[in-house]
Amino acid sequence: MSKSGSPPEFPIVLTPRAIERVKAIRAREGRPAAFLRVGVRGGGCSGLSYVARLDEERTTLDLSQEFDGLEVVVDSKSARFLAGTTLDYTGELIGGGFRFDNPNAERGCGCGTSFTPRAS
Repeated sequence: MSKSGSPPEFPIVLTPRAIERVKAIRAREGRPAAFLRVGVRGGGCSGLSYVARLDEERTTLDLSQEFDGLEVVVDSKSARFLAGTTLDYTGELIGGGFRFDNPNAERGCGCGTSFTPRAS
């Protein structure tokens, strides 16, 4: 809970294109019970790397929210680095795929899979 007594805002939102793409991947893999796990881990060319994968196992540190029938889970340690992030998907031939728009990134790498967090 936040200081105001309301639940904290979920750290990430997904665009309709991203939701539909994840649902298609989940269906193709035959994993109807899977949810999308999004987080960060140390590494990559800029310091932290994004993690996004289908998962079916939860931890006690998980936060979750449903987006149009797709459950998205973020571990509480990653939440502070992802707060305010939008995950989009573009099917463009060149440079297409999932894109993170993260206001907490001071800079990102050219491939878009890692970032340097802003100093707190």
